[in-house]
Amino acid sequence: MNQEIEKLILNIEKVIIGKRGSIINVIAAMLSEGHILIEDVPGVGKTRLVSALASSVDGNFNRIQLTPDIMPSDIVGFSMIDPQTREFTYKQGAAMCNFLLADEINRASPKAQSSLLEVMEEHQISLDGNTMQLPSPFMVLATQNPVETYGTYHLPEAQMDRFIMKISMGYPSPEEEFDIITRSETNTFTDKLDAVMSVDDIMSHIAAVKKVQCTDSVKKYIVDLLNATRTSDLVKLGASPRAGIALLKASKALAYILGREYVVPDDVRDMMSVVLSHRLMLSPKGKSVYASPERVMDEIAKTVSAPIK
Repeated sequence: MNQEIEKLILNIEKVIIGKRGSIINVIAAMLSEGHILIEDVPGVGKTRLVSALASSVDGNFNRIQLTPDIMPSDIVGFSMIDPQTREFTYKQGAAMCNFLLADEINRASPKAQSSLLEVMEEHQISLDGNTMQLPSPFMVLATQNPVETYGTYHLPEAQMDRFIMKISMGYPSPEEEFDIITRSETNTFTDKLDAVMSVDDIMSHIAAVKKVQCTDSVKKYIVDLLNATRTSDLVKLGASPRAGIALLKASKALAYILGREYVVPDDVRDMMSVVLSHRLMLSPKGKSVYASPERVMDEIAKTVSAPIK
């Protein structure tokens, strides 16, 4: 494993117990210059994971608790008249940072959700004829609760497609949970982590990820997976070309994290579900037989042959 990335993972694990896979996925999304949606039940550490990553990197971190009365201006900022100069000046919103935690994103109104579209895709804010570039790196880490849907707004497919991956934390094992409650009893959880990586370091790693090699056979494997989602009778709407680009980027990031300069089919398989599942619309058959997009994606993958190398 890449030693600097391992140091970052170990720092986050001072706060997050037993979720190395989720930590690696979040870091892979960051190194892919993508955004991540963390969907899970309350109390499993979604917000703590995001905060731990932001604290471990010496960058600007903003958090916005999304509710139905949040306005787009709270996210992207607004223009107001300076009483001294009598000219319009831009007042920054929550999005002007390196890491934006959009907590409970599905509780925001469609108007507020749509204000994130340009921010996530083009890393810029257009307001009153002016365009403000966001700092690099920029990453949206959104959370949502899948069980309490009363008073929430379903994220449209166009918005879901902006997230390079969607992950779930899951419950800890009994041994991990014993450690968690023991630490909470003795107050040995570290609330404030020291930064172990600078923004410049992150940009260097992002540049290195782009240089990771991927053979044509592995790229064809990705294309075959995409086409399989489009022709399966379990899926009504398959993965888009943007999904294929996202899968390639995430696979390169995982290979880099694991210390390789090239992508292997296992990298694609490991990233396949978290990158593609949330982009699929299941058919009635897919919903009735497999219930979840993740299970459908696993079933589709069985029909696609992976290259030997």
